[in-house]
Amino acid sequence: MDNVHSKIQNLIKQNSILLFIKGTQSLPLCGFSQTVVSIFNLMQIPYTTFNVLEDEEIRQGIKSYSNWPTIPQVYIQEEFIGGADIVISLYQEGKLQEKIEKILAN
Repeated sequence: MDNVHSKIQNLIKQNSILLFIKGTQSLPLCGFSQTVVSIFNLMQIPYTTFNVLEDEEIRQGIKSYSNWPTIPQVYIQEEFIGGADIVISLYQEGKLQEKIEKILAN
Protein backbone atom coordinates (compact mmCIF):
# COMPACT_ATOMS: atom_id res chain seq x y z
CA MET A 1 0.00 0.00 0.00
CA ASP A 2 2.95 2.34 0.64
CA ASN A 3 3.85 2.25 -3.07
CA VAL A 4 0.30 3.21 -4.07
CA HIS A 5 0.16 5.98 -1.46
CA SER A 6 3.48 7.28 -2.78
CA LYS A 7 2.05 7.38 -6.33
CA ILE A 8 -1.05 9.20 -5.08
CA GLN A 9 1.02 11.67 -3.11
CA ASN A 10 3.12 12.43 -6.20
CA LEU A 11 -0.02 13.03 -8.29
CA ILE A 12 -1.39 15.39 -5.66
CA LYS A 13 1.92 17.29 -5.39
CA GLN A 14 2.16 17.69 -9.17
CA ASN A 15 -1.33 19.22 -9.55
CA SER A 16 -2.54 22.23 -7.59
CA ILE A 17 -6.17 21.18 -8.14
CA LEU A 18 -6.75 17.46 -8.65
CA LEU A 19 -10.04 15.61 -8.87
CA PHE A 20 -10.02 11.83 -8.55
CA ILE A 21 -13.16 10.90 -10.50
CA LYS A 22 -14.83 8.07 -12.36
CA GLY A 23 -14.34 8.95 -16.01
CA THR A 24 -12.65 11.96 -17.53
CA GLN A 25 -13.05 15.71 -17.39
CA SER A 26 -14.89 15.65 -20.72
CA LEU A 27 -16.86 12.47 -19.92
CA PRO A 28 -17.52 11.84 -16.22
CA LEU A 29 -19.04 8.38 -15.78
CA CYS A 30 -21.06 8.84 -12.59
CA GLY A 31 -23.42 11.51 -11.34
CA PHE A 32 -21.24 12.55 -8.41
CA SER A 33 -18.17 12.93 -10.64
CA GLN A 34 -20.29 14.88 -13.15
CA THR A 35 -21.45 17.24 -10.39
CA VAL A 36 -17.93 17.97 -9.16
CA VAL A 37 -16.61 18.50 -12.71
CA SER A 38 -19.55 20.83 -13.45
CA ILE A 39 -18.77 22.94 -10.39
CA PHE A 40 -15.12 23.35 -11.39
CA ASN A 41 -16.13 24.12 -14.97
CA LEU A 42 -18.54 26.81 -13.72
CA MET A 43 -15.69 28.45 -11.84
CA GLN A 44 -13.63 28.48 -15.06
CA ILE A 45 -10.35 27.59 -13.39
CA PRO A 46 -7.69 25.12 -14.50
CA TYR A 47 -7.80 21.73 -12.84
CA THR A 48 -6.71 18.16 -13.50
CA THR A 49 -8.65 14.93 -13.23
CA PHE A 50 -7.50 11.39 -12.65
CA ASN A 51 -9.74 8.60 -13.93
CA VAL A 52 -9.77 5.97 -11.18
CA LEU A 53 -11.53 3.53 -13.52
CA GLU A 54 -8.26 3.18 -15.44
CA ASP A 55 -6.20 2.23 -12.38
CA GLU A 56 -7.73 -0.15 -9.83
CA GLU A 57 -4.74 0.22 -7.52
CA ILE A 58 -5.25 3.99 -7.28
CA ARG A 59 -9.03 3.57 -7.11
CA GLN A 60 -8.72 1.51 -3.94
CA GLY A 61 -5.62 3.25 -2.60
CA ILE A 62 -7.10 6.75 -2.68
CA LYS A 63 -9.77 5.62 -0.22
CA SER A 64 -7.21 4.61 2.40
CA TYR A 65 -4.92 7.53 1.56
CA SER A 66 -7.63 10.07 2.41
CA ASN A 67 -9.56 7.88 4.83
CA TRP A 68 -12.62 8.73 2.71
CA PRO A 69 -14.68 5.83 1.33
CA THR A 70 -16.08 7.33 -1.87
CA ILE A 71 -15.09 8.88 -5.18
CA PRO A 72 -14.89 11.65 -6.34
CA GLN A 73 -12.21 13.12 -4.12
CA VAL A 74 -10.95 16.67 -4.48
CA TYR A 75 -7.50 17.95 -3.51
CA ILE A 76 -6.49 21.60 -3.60
CA GLN A 77 -2.86 22.53 -2.90
CA GLU A 78 -2.30 19.02 -1.49
CA GLU A 79 -5.21 19.45 0.95
CA PHE A 80 -8.02 16.92 0.86
CA ILE A 81 -11.25 18.89 0.50
CA GLY A 82 -13.77 16.04 0.36
CA GLY A 83 -16.25 14.40 -1.94
CA ALA A 84 -19.22 15.62 -3.93
CA ASP A 85 -21.43 16.63 -0.98
CA ILE A 86 -18.71 18.70 0.65
CA VAL A 87 -17.69 20.34 -2.65
CA ILE A 88 -21.34 21.23 -3.37
CA SER A 89 -21.74 22.73 0.11
CA LEU A 90 -18.49 24.72 -0.09
CA TYR A 91 -19.43 25.99 -3.55
CA GLN A 92 -22.92 27.07 -2.44
CA GLU A 93 -21.41 28.91 0.54
CA GLY A 94 -18.80 30.64 -1.64
CA LYS A 95 -15.97 29.03 0.35
CA LEU A 96 -14.65 26.92 -2.53
CA GLN A 97 -14.26 30.00 -4.72
CA GLU A 98 -12.48 31.85 -1.86
CA LYS A 99 -10.02 29.00 -1.38
CA ILE A 100 -9.25 28.82 -5.10
CA GLU A 101 -8.93 32.60 -5.49
CA LYS A 102 -6.30 32.62 -2.71
CA ILE A 103 -4.35 29.91 -4.51
CA LEU A 104 -4.52 31.64 -7.88
CA ALA A 105 -3.42 34.93 -6.31
CA ASN A 106 -0.17 33.37 -5.06
